[in-house]
Amino acid sequence: MRMWRGRTAGVMALMVVALMVVPMGGANAADQTAGPFMGRVVNGGAVTVSQQGGKTTLTLSKDFPVPGSPDPHWQLVDTQGTVYLLDRLKLKDDRINTTITVPAYVTSIAKVQVWCAWAEVVLGETAFASPVMAAK
Repeated sequence: MRMWRGRTAGVMALMVVALMVVPMGGANAADQTAGPFMGRVVNGGAVTVSQQGGKTTLTLSKDFPVPGSPDPHWQLVDTQGTVYLLDRLKLKDDRINTTITVPAYVTSIAKVQVWCAWAEVVLGETAFASPVMAAK
């Protein structure tokens, strides 16, 4: 019996130390990279989140495979599961919107998705190692 109590106390102590090391809540948006995207169409590339001038910015990597679908958009999912459909990924004249400023009403980012508004389907998605708390 005494041996069991010793192990239990040791395990409890280890758990307390582990909790002290693991940051609570989401991480600040300080240049974290998530990737690769995985999905029906978009497989590869990454997205980086950064703080610039008090705003949160998302940037796609240079190797991001731009989908050939008719109407791809940026889409974010927060830690509560709320989905935010944002700007188009493809712009006029075959330009690509590789950087986007996260709107102030989005308080956290759990996933970044590429959403086809025409087919109403997620083409690919990625998540950060820990949710990102957007700038306020």
